[in-house]
Amino acid sequence: MRVVFMGTPDFSVPVLDALAAAGHEIVCVYTRAPRPAGRGQAERPSPVHQRAAAMRVPVRHPKSLRALEEQADFAALNADVAVVVAYGLILPQAILDAPAKGCLNIHASLLPRWRGAAPIQRAIMAGDTETGVCIMQMEAGLDTGPVLLRRETPIGPEDTAGELHDRLSALGATAIVDALARLDSLTAEPQPDAGVTYAEKIDKAEARVDWTRPAPHIDRQIRGLSPLPGAWTTAGGKRVKLIRSRLAEGAGAPGTVLAGLTVACGQGAVEITEVQPEGKPRMPAEAYLRGARLAPGTVLGVTE
Repeated sequence: MRVVFMGTPDFSVPVLDALAAAGHEIVCVYTRAPRPAGRGQAERPSPVHQRAAAMRVPVRHPKSLRALEEQADFAALNADVAVVVAYGLILPQAILDAPAKGCLNIHASLLPRWRGAAPIQRAIMAGDTETGVCIMQMEAGLDTGPVLLRRETPIGPEDTAGELHDRLSALGATAIVDALARLDSLTAEPQPDAGVTYAEKIDKAEARVDWTRPAPHIDRQIRGLSPLPGAWTTAGGKRVKLIRSRLAEGAGAPGTVLAGLTVACGQGAVEITEVQPEGKPRMPAEAYLRGARLAPGTVLGVTE
């Protein structure tokens, strides 16, 4: 098929690769405009932009698709279908209507659960034991379109958002190739009204650990926000990101180090297995403890 691809972050890149490998003609890639990054604040193209350039596929990065000229340029591509995954711009109705077979979105949840911006993080933070991807026929509403195909994957007790992100990206890539191969025979199933939840964008204020909360909540917070933005606490007045954790035995005053890097919570305890101290790279808890020397009884999260 003649495919217009619309995506921006790392999550989208395996999908672009899979479409090309399956023999589809990528007539154009739409992505977000380059943004300042790094110490020098030089403009950096998005991961999708970089990959498309390497593939020598034309790239467009309009700030909006609402202008009539942009919509006419899009329609002139004469695409059979547009594949959209984590693009980042709203698609007006004229864009949705332009491809002969419409616009298909790869959404990283089992719709109608976790419509919205942060489905991967919210699924872990809510304690879901399963998630997946849906290939959805796009319409004007936020992730409300009928679903053509879905693929499930379990959420393990120690999965982080980063690990689930990579797994769902690969799952979405195989799912869209399958969906396009069978597009004319697939039935679009409307999403039920029951079970709708919204995955609100992650607020940085959610990242600080409140050790008075129960251990399961804190464990899911740490894993759901790993690696970005990263749940954090303080130790000796310095901020420490908590990258990996698991539930552990133990009890004590909230925030108290019990042994190693097992920390008491409001109920139960969590064992922190990987951290990122302020200004340093990620490291196993054992390596961190050799330098930090947090004796049992130390209380984390105390502002000094």
